[in-house]
Amino acid sequence: MSSTAARVLVVEDERLINQSVVDRLVAEGFEVHEEYDGPGAVAAAARWLPDVIVLDVMLPGFDGHEVCRRVQADRPVPVLMLTARDDETDVLVGLGVGADDYLTKPFSMRELVARVRALLRRVERAATLATAGPAALTLGPLEIDRARRQVRLEGMPVHLTPTEFDLLVCLATEPGTVLTREQLLAEVWDWRDAAGTRTVDSHIRSLRSKIGASAVRTVHGVGYALEVAP
Repeated sequence: MSSTAARVLVVEDERLINQSVVDRLVAEGFEVHEEYDGPGAVAAAARWLPDVIVLDVMLPGFDGHEVCRRVQADRPVPVLMLTARDDETDVLVGLGVGADDYLTKPFSMRELVARVRALLRRVERAATLATAGPAALTLGPLEIDRARRQVRLEGMPVHLTPTEFDLLVCLATEPGTVLTREQLLAEVWDWRDAAGTRTVDSHIRSLRSKIGASAVRTVHGVGYALEVAP
């Protein structure tokens, strides 16, 4: 990604928004392709192999959640979802099918570009971190295979999105230690400000739904700690 321009697929049916996003990303040095509906997005993702997808939830054909599900089944790729409603259910569904982050409309182009760059950095960092530290972590019934990026709970496989896996590994490397939202943003998302604390909260909720609500302890006003019973 460093030697050539990163590819960003923009999927948005509102043409004015689509063009505005495309123009800004091109101005920032990205190679961009645009689509306007669900089937076109899935076909373009398979054909063009983008590095990041900026994906609206509400689309003709089928919605962004289905696009994300189909794309991730074919090839893991970071997805930034755009939602018209800051609705927790919509957000959790998006995270559950493989989205890495989300922005609520209306959003600033500066924020969108920052999120796209952060997703690209996170992919590069994840590849590096996979070879650092122990290859496997075992915490009671929870087994984390860092090399294969697989998780098992009581011997059963648990499907986590790439971001959920990175978040779990970050918490599991210091079990019982409370990590602040800012620390998690820096380590998992590579963000250096506190603007995305709600993103952390949303991913924690999604992670709890898969490994158990009691596995991640909330310290109100501070952050989270992984505490898996033996």
